[in-house]
Amino acid sequence: MQNYQPWYHGNITRSKAEDLLSKAARDGSFLIRDSESIQGAYALCVLYQNCVYTYRILPNEDKKLSVQASEGVPIRFFTVLPELVEAYYSPNMGLVTHLQYSVQREEEVDDEPESNNLPPQLPPRNFTANDVKDNDKSSEQACKSLSDTYLMRLQHMDLSTIPEEHQIAIQEYFRTSICLDAEQVQNGNPNLPGLKKLLFSICKTLNSEVSHILPVLEIFHKTLDQQLSPGIGQFPKQISADSGQSVSFRLEQLTKLLYSIEDKAKNSVFESVGYDGGHRKSLIPLVTFEVKQESLGISTKMFLKVDVESGKLYFKKSKDGPEDKYFVHNKILQLVKSQKMHAKLVIVVETEKEKILRKEFVFDDTKKREGFCQLLQQMKNKHSEKPEPDMITVFVGTWNMGNAGPPHNISSWFQCKGQGKTRDDTADHIPHDFYVIGTQEDPLGEREWADTVKGVLRNITNISFKQVAVHTLWNIRIVVLAKPEHENRISHVFSDSVKTGIANTLGNKGAVGVSFMFNGTSFGFVNSHLTSGSEKKLRRNQNYTNILRFLNLGDKKLNPFDITNRFTHLFWLGDLNYRVELPSTEAEYIVTKIKQQQYQELLSKDQLNMERNDGKVFLHFDEEEITFAPTYRFERDTREKYAYTKAKATGTKYNLPSWCDRVLRKSYPLVHVVCQGVTNDIMTSDHSPVFATFEVGVASQFVSKQDPNSAPQGGIQIMNCVATLSTKSKTKFFIEYHSSCLEKTVKTSEGENTEDSDGSIKVWFGNQVVLTPIISDPEYLLDQHILICVKSTDCDESYGEGCVALRAAQFCYTEFQVTLTHHGEKTGTLTGGIQLQTSEGKPTEKLYGDYMGVSFRGGNVIDKGWSYSMPPKNLVTAGPGSKDGTKKGGFDVSARSPPAKPCPGGEDEKMSEMFDNPLYGSMGKSHGWGKDQDHQQKDHLTPPDPLFSSPKPADSDPDRPPVPTPRNRSFTCSESKPQPPTPTALHCSAYKKPVVPSRSEGGMGHNRPPVPAKSRPGVPEPQTHKPRDYRDSSELPNKFRPPARPGKDLHPEVPKMGRSVK
Repeated sequence: MQNYQPWYHGNITRSKAEDLLSKAARDGSFLIRDSESIQGAYALCVLYQNCVYTYRILPNEDKKLSVQASEGVPIRFFTVLPELVEAYYSPNMGLVTHLQYSVQREEEVDDEPESNNLPPQLPPRNFTANDVKDNDKSSEQACKSLSDTYLMRLQHMDLSTIPEEHQIAIQEYFRTSICLDAEQVQNGNPNLPGLKKLLFSICKTLNSEVSHILPVLEIFHKTLDQQLSPGIGQFPKQISADSGQSVSFRLEQLTKLLYSIEDKAKNSVFESVGYDGGHRKSLIPLVTFEVKQESLGISTKMFLKVDVESGKLYFKKSKDGPEDKYFVHNKILQLVKSQKMHAKLVIVVETEKEKILRKEFVFDDTKKREGFCQLLQQMKNKHSEKPEPDMITVFVGTWNMGNAGPPHNISSWFQCKGQGKTRDDTADHIPHDFYVIGTQEDPLGEREWADTVKGVLRNITNISFKQVAVHTLWNIRIVVLAKPEHENRISHVFSDSVKTGIANTLGNKGAVGVSFMFNGTSFGFVNSHLTSGSEKKLRRNQNYTNILRFLNLGDKKLNPFDITNRFTHLFWLGDLNYRVELPSTEAEYIVTKIKQQQYQELLSKDQLNMERNDGKVFLHFDEEEITFAPTYRFERDTREKYAYTKAKATGTKYNLPSWCDRVLRKSYPLVHVVCQGVTNDIMTSDHSPVFATFEVGVASQFVSKQDPNSAPQGGIQIMNCVATLSTKSKTKFFIEYHSSCLEKTVKTSEGENTEDSDGSIKVWFGNQVVLTPIISDPEYLLDQHILICVKSTDCDESYGEGCVALRAAQFCYTEFQVTLTHHGEKTGTLTGGIQLQTSEGKPTEKLYGDYMGVSFRGGNVIDKGWSYSMPPKNLVTAGPGSKDGTKKGGFDVSARSPPAKPCPGGEDEKMSEMFDNPLYGSMGKSHGWGKDQDHQQKDHLTPPDPLFSSPKPADSDPDRPPVPTPRNRSFTCSESKPQPPTPTALHCSAYKKPVVPSRSEGGMGHNRPPVPAKSRPGVPEPQTHKPRDYRDSSELPNKFRPPARPGKDLHPEVPKMGRSVK
């Protein structure tokens, strides 16, 4: 009923409600909107003395409504909203003033349906029992069609090299057996017995040879392995005895046996000659975790015993029980950390019969779960020859298909061929780790399109990519594919859609999205099709805001934050429909400029660029420079002519050539763009497909090199916070801190409000807040980010969100400044100070922080909406210094400090081995510092002496970044404890020089472009000597940190309360 009331505004934003009330400008003006913090609740907004007061309207268990008003006022319950509003027209009801003037809702102008669009494809219907007969007929026709298709293909194949008996067998399969297999699948048997029979017949000779070889290898294996485990000794017997196993399964076992034989032979030979593999043998004792396992609602105590040395995980019902049930390291496929319960963990394992099991366990607390995960990652690192990737490549493509099927060959799209920043021919067959394909006006079925894309990629890369997710809203679709090797690194997959068509109820326009975790890194992808028409720019902006508000992806605990703050890497692609804003009379002039490849003048009139520059949409997103022709509107079947006029009953409509199809991104550590362009040979639509590829940093399960028994509990101190908010709301505020590195969400006490000169509110949060991380190792913490949300106390609604990178506080107390946003709009700023209290040790450097806040072209500091650092005032830059040394060769785990501060232990003294367990004391020698130093360093990391180096200028093209110098990772310890900082103390000004880690296996070749160094003259850097990391990572380029930004004085005296916002 409330939907028909003039004062009910539905799901408008808080800022929009404030604007409407400000325009009303009369005390007692009011409106009701949906609550942003509680589903099913409302917010009553009242204007009084030029301030907006907000009251929550909450439903109880009987769905009766009540207003949260002043204390002492009796609570009244109402059945419907109109009854409640009528009652509060009376004075003395607990509101700041009684309701007097309802603010009318603004009528939205709906989109006109595009006449040239085909009717939207209806979603697939659910079949009932009455449809079964029709299904049987259609399935028979499908089987016959499938058989005929394959037989026809077979006729065009050159079969001269194939034995006649195999030709007959294949023909017979396609003629009859494939239909029988299809029937089996329909009846619930997915094993395809006909196909198995065919493969067994074709591989008869190979099968015989495998049966001949396996017993020989088993004897050799037994000889090397004196202490047979039940998992290895008995299983191969079954293989050689049962020749009925599939050939692929037997070949896999053959391969595993060969690997095992090679490993055991190596170990025996190495041990006999005393060779230790280049580093001393690690001594990691067994660790047992007490956990709970729930089954049918009953909680059972279990014990998980981790044996890193032998690579086994034991499942035990009692602490001293038998150890007959265990899984070896290569059978532990994945660890999935629950986002709802911080202490819950899902362990995905593979049994001997190749069955996948998911086992859920609840640990005592988050730290225990994290310690268990670290041990299992150590086990993987120790026994696996394949390290976890810390850089992957992602292909992102968008194409408005124009309601027409694709041409036969669309390989150029996935090989990045065409105009713009394209890929070298020599890299044609190098696969990316992920392919994300967004389509609009897509006429194909979901499975048909996904199979088409997989087939194209298989032809290009010879890899069968795995489908991570596919989601469709009418004709808007997103498909995410991944390399098979990443299947067990992907978890928490979510997909969602938002309609923004006519009245926000039709899905002809809108967005689809997919999110997932890749090891420890979160990814989000959004494919959107926004309102068309050159004149409907504001409607497109509103589409964007609605998608931000209502697309539900990522960690559900982060519901105060929209999707722009929920992911490490967010990519937004699609037909955004923003046009070149020039008069229609300039059409020929635009075409001339395009033919001359003079795009800059046209791009300066691009609506998306102009709206982004004004901060109205895609705040803090990045887009690669466009160096290709507009992607719309072509005549179909040619790319030589733009069809920019269209005859309509109302006259000629102009669709000027425009860059409608775009790819934007927002990342905590920025990503490196490898390619971005458009194809010129796919011509079935009036749009051309756009492609972009990225090199993206990812994090795997962290493994600490610290000994937590001797290290103090770390903490993150945040202090002197001041929020400046653009709002007319009369309320109190507090701050919420969220992060996956924290044990729990932390809230501050109420801040003190003061009126600022420009009419905004300044909120002072004087109390220091200490956040407790689950791991206090600096190597871990400096890669983490803290999400900040400023909320109101009356409605628990967000007034602005931002993000602070902990690397900002790498050496000492550091001031920060972040932009606060809400639903894509800038709502204010937050300044403050941050300091880390961590366990000792200088961090290993990773990708995170490489590109933060640095513009490649201009070198300017960009407002990213989150703070990397805000260095102190009067930062002095020095002249040239020495370059960083690089160390080559095997493992080197000695600790080295910066040259100005030698490590107490000296160069000959070794640190603990890289695989030292984080849950107990080191089994080796000293860490390079004694007890005295340990005591001294409990509170602060030592700021090293600032050492400066000038980056080497580029030798060639001035627009090309300089070729970076390779550097390895470091692990050093600090020495002395600095004095506690005072509010006026000069802050340290040394910067780290991060290192880009190795790319994912298979995703790179010698011809890959180098990651550019974002260099700055005069940027200070510490000079450190770099030993190699324990993983076999390739040496890749370093990056330079961004320059100083002028700091602000965050410690003025807090003015007294009392204000009127104007």
